[in-house]
Amino acid sequence: MVRKLKLHEKKLLKKTDFMQWEVDQQGKQTEQMRKYHITKREHYSLYNKLAAEVRSIAEKLKELPPNEPFRVRCVREMLSKLYAAGVIPTADTAERLGKVSAASFARRRLPVVMRKIGMVDSIRVASDFVEQGHVRIGPKLVTDPAFMVTRNQEDAVTWTNASKIKQHVLDYNNARDDFDLA
Repeated sequence: MVRKLKLHEKKLLKKTDFMQWEVDQQGKQTEQMRKYHITKREHYSLYNKLAAEVRSIAEKLKELPPNEPFRVRCVREMLSKLYAAGVIPTADTAERLGKVSAASFARRRLPVVMRKIGMVDSIRVASDFVEQGHVRIGPKLVTDPAFMVTRNQEDAVTWTNASKIKQHVLDYNNARDDFDLA
């Protein structure tokens, strides 16, 4: 049994339509943000906008005739750029462009790549290490966890030389050089 609504409740609900309401992505968004440890909602919305832009360009390219040289060149360029960025797994067909999502961009964040290559056990810990300045890509120190790592940079992700974590890893692997102790 449901109680009868009071006057102020009726007034509030008068303009609400319970049969049709807008569906939002709030649940999916928070789930993805938690999974990839994205702390700022603006970052996820940016990834969503980028993915939507890629999908819309892919749809416009699909409308062109299949054997037109402009379409072939544009699709090839987009596939190669997204593959080099690591957003798509292979650069084989144009259907890959339509499957790009915000999660595709979130997977290229530095903490997620660190987890993928086995430097840390969780993305949350990796994010903390990046913010504290323990990680570098090549010679460049990176302190932003939202840093997007390309395929070429993926091999250059390592601990900084002054990092205690690097020293502990070297001690554990019994690979620490005595010259470094001085």
